[in-house]
Amino acid sequence: MKAVITTKYGGPEVLQLDTVAKPQPKSNEVLVKIYSASITRAETMMRTGYPLIGRLFTGLSKPNNPISGTGFSGIVEAIGDEVSKFNIGDQVFGESLVSFGTYAEYICIDENGIITKKPHNIDHNQAAVVGDGGITSMNFLKKIAQIKKGQEVLIIGASGSLGSAAIQLAKHYGANVTGVCSAANKKMVFSLGADSVVDYMKEDVTQLGKAYDIIYDTVGKSSFKLCKKILTEEGKYMSPVLNFSLLMTVLWTSIFGKKKAYFSATGALSKEIIKSFLEKMRELIEANKFKSVIDKTYKLESAVRAHQYIDTGRKKGNVVFEIHKV
Repeated sequence: MKAVITTKYGGPEVLQLDTVAKPQPKSNEVLVKIYSASITRAETMMRTGYPLIGRLFTGLSKPNNPISGTGFSGIVEAIGDEVSKFNIGDQVFGESLVSFGTYAEYICIDENGIITKKPHNIDHNQAAVVGDGGITSMNFLKKIAQIKKGQEVLIIGASGSLGSAAIQLAKHYGANVTGVCSAANKKMVFSLGADSVVDYMKEDVTQLGKAYDIIYDTVGKSSFKLCKKILTEEGKYMSPVLNFSLLMTVLWTSIFGKKKAYFSATGALSKEIIKSFLEKMRELIEANKFKSVIDKTYKLESAVRAHQYIDTGRKKGNVVFEIHKV
C-alpha cells in the first residue's frame, strides 16, 4: 500500500511517499480502508520534533512511528475473528493516537479503540477531522472549563480547526461567543455562530473593555499574563499549545489566585474519555448541530505541499488527505 513516511525530523521535504506492507488485522482489530485522513498542525510539530519535550513521546532522534497521522474515516474491509462491534462494509471514523499511521491507504484499529460508525449526513473528509478540532475543543470547553449557559467565551484563532469547532460547541452549550481572527475570515466565523468577531489586525481584544469567563487560545498566540485583565473574577485561560511560560503559569495559578490557566494534551487522555468525546461528537453531527470546515484537500503524493500550506499558519478550518474515492 502507499503511505507517507517520515524517517527524520525536519521541514516538509522529509515526507516521502513509499510502498509498505498492507497491515493485517489481529483477532480484535478491524482493517480500515482509509478514504480521508486529517492533516493537523500537531502533526507538523511532530514532523519537526519541536518543541523538544515532545520527542520524549515521539522519538529522540527520529520519529518512532514513521507513518504519521491520527484522524481517519473509511470503510471496514476486513475484521479479526473476535470482532463483534463492526462488520465488513461499515463506514467508520476515529483516531489512531498511539501508533498513528493514518497517512496511508489502510490501517488496523482495535474494535474497542477510538472508532465508531460514521454519521450518514457527512462525508469522509468531514468525518476524518472531527478528532482534531471537535474532540480537542470538547475537552477544553466541557471537561476543563465546564462551560455553562450564558457565559462569555473568547476564542483566539477562531477560524482554524480548533477554533471553528469551539465556536459551534460553545454556542451549543449556550455561551456568548467572541471570535478573534483576520478580516478575511470574519464572515466564516460569524457563519459558525459567533456573536461578535474581533479583527486582530485592527483591534487588541485585551483593550476593548469586555471580560470573559473562558478564554480559549487555540493557537498559543496570547498568554495568561496578557489576558488576565479581561478574565472575570474566576475566569479560565486555556491553551493546547504548551511552552515553558504556560507550564509555569499553570503551576502558579493552580495554587494562587482565582483566575486560572490550563493546558491539556487531549491525546494523552484515557481511551475511554476520548471515545466518549467521539460518541458525543457523532450525536451532534447526526443532529446537524456540528459541521467540519474543510479548507483544502490533498493526495498522499502531495504531502509536502500539504505541510507547507499548514506551516503558513493561514489555513481555515481543516486540511485533509483524500486517499480513496467513494
